[in-house]
Amino acid sequence: MTQPLEGVRILAAEQMQALPYATQLLARMGADVVKVEPIAGESGRGSQPSMVDPEGRSVGATFLRNNLDKRSLALDLRSEKGRELFLQLVPKFDVVAENFKAGAMDRLGLGYDDVAKVHPSIIYVSVSGFGNRGDSPYRDWPAYSAIVEAMSGIYEFTRRPGTTPRANPVGALGDISSGLYAVIGILTALRQRDRTGEGQHVDIAMYDATVAMTDIVTGLGSMGVERLSYPSPMILDTFKAKDGWFVMQLVREHQFERLATVVGHKEWVDDPRLATRAGWGQHLEDVLRPGIEGWAAQYTKREATEQLAAAGLAVGPCLESGDVMHEPHLEARNMLVALERTDGVEQPVLLPGNPVKLSGVPEDEPVRPPWLGEHSADVLRDELGLDDAEIQRLVADGIVVA
Repeated sequence: MTQPLEGVRILAAEQMQALPYATQLLARMGADVVKVEPIAGESGRGSQPSMVDPEGRSVGATFLRNNLDKRSLALDLRSEKGRELFLQLVPKFDVVAENFKAGAMDRLGLGYDDVAKVHPSIIYVSVSGFGNRGDSPYRDWPAYSAIVEAMSGIYEFTRRPGTTPRANPVGALGDISSGLYAVIGILTALRQRDRTGEGQHVDIAMYDATVAMTDIVTGLGSMGVERLSYPSPMILDTFKAKDGWFVMQLVREHQFERLATVVGHKEWVDDPRLATRAGWGQHLEDVLRPGIEGWAAQYTKREATEQLAAAGLAVGPCLESGDVMHEPHLEARNMLVALERTDGVEQPVLLPGNPVKLSGVPEDEPVRPPWLGEHSADVLRDELGLDDAEIQRLVADGIVVA
């Protein structure tokens, strides 16, 4: 059975996380993704921690987790010949994608207008901090995930009194959100091209994507809530068990009655101090936490959450990395992909599986991330008809790694 995106071809000049995350999702659905990277390798290869590939080059964790099912073409786009080869490849593809600083591809002569001249129906995708199109005052700013996260307001909105803002509290939200919106943009533009035959420029700003993900800031802020109140007018916190912590979110009165029953404090139901959700927050530390943690002290975090979940409460254990690597849910859902190492280390690298499960499409085993320039010769030979002697001259001139 063919994959849903089989036949869709993407030429991606990409680095680090935002765009590579997006193109990996498309590759896992069957798209042919040719990753164009500098002859020294894209910056994600230099991230830490890392392993060593068969050629002795470092391959960083960021690269490993974002480049399954792709082919690598190592091409020097700073050279005139490298740019010429890139433009020659463009008509062979449905999508050209890049995630450099806004305007960088234009300065190389590889921007949307340049590419559309040789392939008018191309879908051209840009992912940058503040967008390539429009008049953002920050257009020329470089950006990583934490920058746009901070500017979305979420760091201040969730900061508790007396603490400092915490950067990257959940990893690369700014990158991943941008990647997800890039996928939506690509699929939407391809669908429109099916109907009209016309290409277009899909422009994703990481700042836009992060604001869309952290909509609580503008939504509640416009209603007069400048930051999350503390104590919260509900129960939303972590609690200690015998061997660790679990989290609970409780926002309904009938749930509070169930909590009181499970932890052995039925008197809470009739306590006037706890008659409202605001009261739960106000008395979390002096009444509720001692009662909940006193009960949970006899159980592991999993045992405690199992009992509370059985009563219909939204709870979950706070897992450490070792716990996650042995999570039965993730194993059952094929969400941990083991990548065998090539540097003599027995323990494989675990990468996230494909979270999109389709009932009509079987999941294929993913192909490991490509070594630098592993497919350069194949791409240049198959797509442009170059012979081995021409490819070797490009290698000798430092234009290509193959």
